[in-house]
Amino acid sequence: MEKLMRLIEMTPLLLLLFLPFAFAGHDYNQALSKSILFFEAQRSGYLPHNQRVTWRANSGLNDGKASGLFAQILKVDLVGGYYDAGDNVKFGLPMAFTITMMSWSIIEYGKQMGANGELGHAMEAVKWGTDYLIKAHPEPYVLYGE
Repeated sequence: MEKLMRLIEMTPLLLLLFLPFAFAGHDYNQALSKSILFFEAQRSGYLPHNQRVTWRANSGLNDGKASGLFAQILKVDLVGGYYDAGDNVKFGLPMAFTITMMSWSIIEYGKQMGANGELGHAMEAVKWGTDYLIKAHPEPYVLYGE
């Protein structure tokens, strides 16, 4: 009981010591930069010259070629897009959702992204994904996906 009373008496002191850490500012600029950089790390296809994630290389360069005779006739090119989460799989629906959310973020917070120097990177990220989705829908009533 005595230890409990001592702990209760020390609570205000502990709060005073740790409260500044609880309300410490967060670096949202850095969080934004790293989250957009994550998308660059998930790129599939022929990577652009301005790729900031330098340890990545071109990948998935045969995507779409294994889709059979129909794909060979249409010359389907499914190179590009984003991997789901480092697992070398491209899922169309999560990719479309992600691109949509990023697009809305640019619409809503484009000025703030521009002030942080990330607007161009965010727009490139959207374009990278939409270019792939356009390729995945080469003609009416045809959609390549998982």
